[in-house]
Amino acid sequence: MGDPHCSYKYSGVLFEPEPWHPLVKQLTDRVNQLCQTGFNSVLLNWYADGQQHMGWHSDDEPELGDNPQIASLSLGQQRFFDLKHKSLGTQIKLELGHGALLLMAGQCQAFWQHRVPKMASATEGRINLTFREIKKKLT
Repeated sequence: MGDPHCSYKYSGVLFEPEPWHPLVKQLTDRVNQLCQTGFNSVLLNWYADGQQHMGWHSDDEPELGDNPQIASLSLGQQRFFDLKHKSLGTQIKLELGHGALLLMAGQCQAFWQHRVPKMASATEGRINLTFREIKKKLT
């Protein structure tokens, strides 16, 4: 979801934003206030259980500009969130429970990758909203 100009390309697929749902827009406004940012787009992801996961990646697409800020809001089942430094290999494991808000800012996307690993003990669903600011219109 997002503002009309907020097309986003991920893994070679172009996503056009759905119009804002009033509750999602309200959440986005609150996250903008908390993080002092200008997020204009959000990806909504459903993880049915711990078998659904996201592999290592950085959110460094050109439309996000230099040093993008990404906020991640977790709702539902607690899951691990891993960070790995691209050159040092250092890893950090976080547990994100219901209502956790994580902000990745500065040069995080330039130097780190992140993932949501498989987690056999996670038997319930989780919604993850990732807020971002689309700075460049895709043509």
